[in-house]
Amino acid sequence: MRTSNPSRRAVLAGTAAAAALTALPVGHTQAHAAEAAGSSYRWRNVFIGGTGFVTGVLFHPSVRGLAYARTDIGGAYRWDSGAAAWIPLTDHLGWDDWNLLGVEAMAVDPAHPNRVYLALGTYAQSWAGNGAVLRSDDRGATWARTDLTVKLGGNEDGRGAGERLLVDPRDSDTLWLGTRHDGLLKSTDRGATWAAATGFPGAPSASGQGVTLLVAAGRTLYAGWGDSDGSAANFFRTADGTKWQAVPGQPSGAAAKVPIRAAYDRFTRELYVTYANAPGPNGQSDGSVHKLCTANGKWADVSPVKPGGTTAGGTSRSSEAESGGGSADTFGYGGVAVDARRPGTLVVSTNNRWAAVDTVFRSTDGGRHWTSLKDSAVLDVSETPYLKWGADAPKFGWWIQALALDPYDSRHVVYGTGATLYGTRDLKHWAPQIRGMEETSVRQLISPPAGEAHLISGSGDIGVMYHERLTASPSRGMATNPVFGSATGLAQAARKPAYVVRSGWGDHGNGAYSNDGGQTWAPFEAQPSLAKDAPGPIAVNADGSVLLWVFVHWDGTKYPAYRSTDNGATWTEISSFPKGATPVADPADPTHFHAYDTDTGTLYVSTDSGRSFTQGATGLPSGDSQFELVAAPGRSGDLWLSVKGNGLHRSTDGGLSFAKVAGCWASYTLGFGKAAAGADYPAIYMVGSTESITAVHRSDDEAKTWVRINDDQHQWGWTGEVITGDPRVYGRVYLATNGRGIQYGEPV
Repeated sequence: MRTSNPSRRAVLAGTAAAAALTALPVGHTQAHAAEAAGSSYRWRNVFIGGTGFVTGVLFHPSVRGLAYARTDIGGAYRWDSGAAAWIPLTDHLGWDDWNLLGVEAMAVDPAHPNRVYLALGTYAQSWAGNGAVLRSDDRGATWARTDLTVKLGGNEDGRGAGERLLVDPRDSDTLWLGTRHDGLLKSTDRGATWAAATGFPGAPSASGQGVTLLVAAGRTLYAGWGDSDGSAANFFRTADGTKWQAVPGQPSGAAAKVPIRAAYDRFTRELYVTYANAPGPNGQSDGSVHKLCTANGKWADVSPVKPGGTTAGGTSRSSEAESGGGSADTFGYGGVAVDARRPGTLVVSTNNRWAAVDTVFRSTDGGRHWTSLKDSAVLDVSETPYLKWGADAPKFGWWIQALALDPYDSRHVVYGTGATLYGTRDLKHWAPQIRGMEETSVRQLISPPAGEAHLISGSGDIGVMYHERLTASPSRGMATNPVFGSATGLAQAARKPAYVVRSGWGDHGNGAYSNDGGQTWAPFEAQPSLAKDAPGPIAVNADGSVLLWVFVHWDGTKYPAYRSTDNGATWTEISSFPKGATPVADPADPTHFHAYDTDTGTLYVSTDSGRSFTQGATGLPSGDSQFELVAAPGRSGDLWLSVKGNGLHRSTDGGLSFAKVAGCWASYTLGFGKAAAGADYPAIYMVGSTESITAVHRSDDEAKTWVRINDDQHQWGWTGEVITGDPRVYGRVYLATNGRGIQYGEPV
């Protein structure tokens, strides 16, 4: 889905793995000492189903029903064929390792079915930590870890290429890892240590793609290189693991500029390679499919359809009715997979094809003729209705670079999109094969005090959802009228919970309201002009009579806030409101709002329903990278300020003064839920640090004492966006993650 939101994921600055290139056994726990969980909790995903970019799928060639999947920010998974669900493999990665939730590549060993390897690293930017390699002898139940001295980019351009990690078919102890900026690495001890591979012709670069794929064709290894200008060689091979050379006769030109993926047909000894003029998933407008006969070195162009509306060689190779009209039908090629049982049978996918919509092509004669599987596809998204994207029917998909063919079932094909993983068992009927896989980047959570749903969420890419059940994808799918790509604000009137408002990046308006608790929506009658390009947080006062809307551009530019008293029909600028601050409504008094100016460390107060704001407490922490102001439910003037580098601060006088809360030295997000039995104050939930590590905590005594409620197996990387308890169920807590969806925990 394309929206006006310029970035699929928020870029999170922080510290990741240590740079030392040493092996560190961690089992399924965090590398450093972790405080023990003080309360036993059961953690599960709120079921939505997929919701993120599946960048790779790998069937094990030697074990029926065994497969692995990787995502750009949500870790890796193993398919459990008995449960027909995906098992997360990297939830043990904690706060300090948030940059390792992006999976750059994965590999299995055909000779040792229990072995699996992951190359982890989300960003290759200077502010992100280095990458790491995990290796397992038990299919990912436990791991040993090696921290690298190089950076990987599982959520950067080219993340759908690969695989960049390969077990050498001649020696299971030898592994190869292609990097973006540091050339080709080699390990001779199963990934425990790594060094630069000698003799590889691709020169490391500070920009570009570096090695895009590694594949074995028999005992010969091939590598794709993504930094060619289209005229220089970009496909290399080695027969002995030492001497690399450019493959003779390889294709050139814009349509073969970047090798994306490759697959080897052992029956015909032909290697199929997909190409594009950019690494993708965005930005591709040209591409091709070529095959190399490894027996005689001859190349052939077997592209099903050429971008621009013409077919390869001027003759039709595909049954697809050409559409999109000339150069408007631009795209690259993405995934490729061969049939392990039928010689000459393979599938390839288009990518970034918006005019005629992406498809998967299938050939049974080595690429001489193709059938577009999209043309006869019947899509069933009843298990995940959001995939209709507010329309009457779902699309076949976009960002199709992950493509796999089951080696034990020739009619079982799966392909990843920017939101799900579709699969078929008969080449006609397709449905998401996504159960257990949740990759949402969650931004807002509300747990209503009444009504059918215990949860309403706001997320990147999939907007706002009304969760009438936690164990099933919302039946209404994404909130519509209008549809938002990414949500930027979500608020509920504390004394009128049927009234909910939302804001976000939408094509037909950027704000909406609901009078039935978030089940159905209507757009604001009008919106400030800033809303189109800078929709930010939105707040509603306790009785639903006043709206405050803040505008912040995605590049960080802050603008004045606006106020409406007629349900969004008219808006008035609030000149005294601190630009860019998030407004917080008093949950008991509809005339009171608060806002925290992070630049100056000043709390602002409104006692006239948001018409004007005056200074309250000053001298509070400022300049930190993360703050959150939260009002305790049902109480007037009871405010909590959560500060990343300075813990918790509390005000009981409506923000005129604050006191530091003892026992917490870092707080990232704070929320409230139903009070414990016998307690007269709501339970408090916090992602923060009370001792040695950042964890999820609960307090039943107004933050005097805390108990950790997650454990070392449930950490999910970055969890600092939002947390809230359930006001109707004591102990239940909802936690937003940046890539592992919505987690909810309950005492056991």
